[in-house]
Amino acid sequence: MAELGKSDTLKVVKIVDFGVYLDGGLLGEILLPRKYVPENCPIGRPIEVFIYHDSQDRMIATTQKPLAQVGQAALLKVKAATEIGAFLDWGLPRDLFIPFREQKQRMDSGKSYIVFVYLDEKSQRVVASSKLDKFIHQQPVSFGEAEMVKLLIYDRTEMGYKAIVNGTHWGMLYENEVFRELRRGQQIDGYIKKIRDDDKIDLCLQRPGYAEIPDFAELIIKQLREHNGFLALTDKSSPEKIYNIFGISKKTYKKALGALYKRKLIEIRSNGIRITDKA
Repeated sequence: MAELGKSDTLKVVKIVDFGVYLDGGLLGEILLPRKYVPENCPIGRPIEVFIYHDSQDRMIATTQKPLAQVGQAALLKVKAATEIGAFLDWGLPRDLFIPFREQKQRMDSGKSYIVFVYLDEKSQRVVASSKLDKFIHQQPVSFGEAEMVKLLIYDRTEMGYKAIVNGTHWGMLYENEVFRELRRGQQIDGYIKKIRDDDKIDLCLQRPGYAEIPDFAELIIKQLREHNGFLALTDKSSPEKIYNIFGISKKTYKKALGALYKRKLIEIRSNGIRITDKA
């Protein structure tokens, strides 16, 4: 069912000179302006669109993709700040409005802020808020350990990186398990490491447990073959050096190394690791 502020695939039900009308279900027929209509578009054709209000306050469809939809958070830049609120660039012709009352701090033109996009029930308009705690972690945690999730990096703390998980919950990437620089507003894939009794979520950048070892073991073999069968790396090498070469944590590297050694695919020497004839 079509929803305001979200993308959906809708069918063409009427063709007019200035575009086509799409079947919006309970929202009624929704205009897709001619400049967004694919060539030779017949009635009944499905088109993926985003639904919002245009500059004339009409409900309208577009094939342009916004930087965030209703129910999502994103780092957006302020195009203009006024006494009643700010207008954010979210990739569409009409800017996204964030009322002054929804600003955690006074926003300035040209600066970027992480906001949550939502549908205001009173006005039925898509707006934004930087008061994220009103929207994030308000539902029971339903993730499973080792589940792959989408992360939006929110802030760096003494513990590590605070992140928004799938747009719905707070989580933490711990400093001693992250071996690359992450920036505020960056979107990356991650994994659920642990759900605590208080519903706090520990995150990691590699799939936890032993399920990932075959893939990473193969990665080590590939690197060895590309370096004439030898790498000056051991289980005592620094986490940073291991991450720079393989993109994995030292803990994961040691597990993969142990798996390869047990299968007699590598030799572990004092100055590095060497591939064997069995690999």
